[in-house]
Amino acid sequence: MKVLLVFAHPEPRSLNGALRDVAIEELKAQGHEVRVTDLYAQRWTSEVDRADFLNLAPQAPLGPAAASKEAFAANALTDDVKAEIERLLWADALILQFPLWWFTMPAILKGWVDRVFAYGFAYGVGEHSDKRWGDRYGEGTLAGKRAMLIVTAGGWEPHYSGRGINGPIDDLLFPINHGILFYPGYDVLPPFVVYQADRIDDARFVSIAERLRERMRALASTRPLSYRPQNGGDYLIPSMQLRSELGASGATGFALHLNEAEALPVFERSLPSGLMRGG
Repeated sequence: MKVLLVFAHPEPRSLNGALRDVAIEELKAQGHEVRVTDLYAQRWTSEVDRADFLNLAPQAPLGPAAASKEAFAANALTDDVKAEIERLLWADALILQFPLWWFTMPAILKGWVDRVFAYGFAYGVGEHSDKRWGDRYGEGTLAGKRAMLIVTAGGWEPHYSGRGINGPIDDLLFPINHGILFYPGYDVLPPFVVYQADRIDDARFVSIAERLRERMRALASTRPLSYRPQNGGDYLIPSMQLRSELGASGATGFALHLNEAEALPVFERSLPSGLMRGG
């Protein structure tokens, strides 16, 4: 497989940096071809502004979606964005690696998504009619490819459980897994999450690294999360409401968008804590 790893941590000597190296080493040992986008090292520009759209007239107001559509169609996006789009098209699998900061990805990674997932590439594709509402949520440009997250979190695992104060980790990652990765078509794999990331000693890191190697060895075979495809009949079009007979009675929220009949237990995510090691 061809694997693109997008890395978003400012310190290469961090726990994240060590996990990145483990993942790359194991992927290459399995015969995969790996490319890395290191956003901090590359000083990636996060914000979307007029400079992103080379064909936008100076006097024209900036509407980011419309400008993105026109620039992508005209091959007039900036060179850094075009290079990342080419990498996404090249890769069979995408790994996004980041520390969980304020319950989401770092701004630099969100900025990568904002700029690279252009209109006409990652969204705004396909037929809109009374039978389809575009090629998205299981379909789209990136359909047939795999994606997963490698995430470190400072809190304890129970804090991210179903009754934990921080909310379930699956809910916190849902906007990324479902809204960023599944939306343009990726098959999304269960995330690899390290808890209490600032308190991992060397002995426990050995265990974490082996678990990550296991996930990398299974990258091509791991069963994806069972998100419901948009155009598969589970949703009413154009309201995009889940059919009333589907899902648990009275249930709402993110879990409705998983097909319970196909869902499997996800990989064990609990990773033990130790002494200090920066996330």
